[in-house]
Amino acid sequence: MAPSLRRVAALAPLRLRVRAGQDALERPVRWVAVSELEDPTPFLEGDELVLTTGMRLRPAGAPAYVARLVRRGVAGLGFGVGLGHEEVPAELVEAAARAGLPLVEVPRGTPFIAIGKAVSEMIAAERYEELGDAFAAQGRLTRAALGGGGMAAVVRRLATEIHGWAALFDETGAVLHTAGAGADDGAEQVRDELGRLRGTDGAPASLALSGPHEHVIVLPLGDQRRISGFFAVGGPRPFSPVGHTVVNTAGSLLALSLEQRRGRLAAERRVNAAVLRLLLAGERDSATDVLAALPAGQEARDLLGDGPLVVVACLPDDAEELQDALPGFTAPLDDLVVALAPADRAAPLAEIAARGGRAGLSAPVDPSDLVTGLSQARRALAFADPVMRFPDLAGQRLLALVDPGLLSGFAAALLAPLREYGSRADLADSLRVYLECNGHWDAAAQRLGVHRHTLRYRMRRVSELLGRDLDDPGVRAELWVALAAPEPGRREPVAREVSTGRAGRPSAPGSG
Repeated sequence: MAPSLRRVAALAPLRLRVRAGQDALERPVRWVAVSELEDPTPFLEGDELVLTTGMRLRPAGAPAYVARLVRRGVAGLGFGVGLGHEEVPAELVEAAARAGLPLVEVPRGTPFIAIGKAVSEMIAAERYEELGDAFAAQGRLTRAALGGGGMAAVVRRLATEIHGWAALFDETGAVLHTAGAGADDGAEQVRDELGRLRGTDGAPASLALSGPHEHVIVLPLGDQRRISGFFAVGGPRPFSPVGHTVVNTAGSLLALSLEQRRGRLAAERRVNAAVLRLLLAGERDSATDVLAALPAGQEARDLLGDGPLVVVACLPDDAEELQDALPGFTAPLDDLVVALAPADRAAPLAEIAARGGRAGLSAPVDPSDLVTGLSQARRALAFADPVMRFPDLAGQRLLALVDPGLLSGFAAALLAPLREYGSRADLADSLRVYLECNGHWDAAAQRLGVHRHTLRYRMRRVSELLGRDLDDPGVRAELWVALAAPEPGRREPVAREVSTGRAGRPSAPGSG
């Protein structure tokens, strides 16, 4: 941060006297420029203290001279007396006062170079102090990272250091930690931008957002080969060089922590997968022995007690919300992610999974009969939209007994002429409503919001496209089964064999 003109003018050895613009003395002085030109502005950048003896300044030209300096954004004007002028011209004082430009009188005994050296030393001192502040902040962030609080402690410390807020996201954009006033609102604002950053070609770049009352920086964490997350910081003012240094330090610490977290989670998933296969093979004692060797295995061991469990199955792409929310045991298994939850926790788990994707839940089963639970969860997942419990499959009647793959193929072939029909009318939906109303024209037309004659026309078209008589009860039954099947193109879980290693035990948990 550059010294203010007030601090420069207050230096006693320089013996400077403020003649105008006293209300603007807080302007920063980033350099000192000496010029006797009538228009020095082409050689200025702004925020300079311009020094002149006025050798070429005519009193009548003072207003135009001051106006040029103001437009350029200089910090102030220092006028040396005793050479070209014995005192500061009154016209210059008057013009500076009207324009609000600080005007400082420099006495004959004060060399201009002395003012330049003084400002240079003050800038160096300010930068040294900023560097010390940055080192101190880096130390506090490092201690926060090593103090056992993990990433959350770093985020809290960072929010304190920048006097604003901070938020950490994983690679999917999910919020991991927030800290500071306004962090939740800021994180919500940033999430939309994260989607854009992830969609860019190559490695995502940093992003800066500025508004009237807030300045935000968003940074990716990781390298060009793999992004491990993002973090964002916000504050009421633009970030200083020290602020940027602190933010970058926090980013390095958080990137390291995220990589460690990624490796730890991958190892836990591999161990959990092995434990789940032991449980399905009936090796419960071996499974609990493996969990006992893990630092965080006690909760999973307690879960596998004597109480009934619910088996939850979902596809890997839908597992993020389930894995983060489940307080028990989660593991990958072939084409699925499988979770075990106490029966009394199954209801809230289903609600959480519904927000993140499709999930199938078994009926409560004994911990010794997880093969049955897994089979039920697979069956339920085939009908999940977005969540299905196996006990509710009774409402599907015969459909629960039909292989999902065969059912989808049958439905796709039978209904293909309707789905390919090139009219604005959705014949498949009209047929569904017609069958749900047991062929009552008025009731079905009312539900569809069309006239009954329109519905009659659609059903005639259905009959023509399918080559079937809709008055035939057998045809209606086939069509109802096809319409109740999962939508074409929906990815279904594939049953795979899990070898138990024990004679007499089931070897295909997806069957039965």
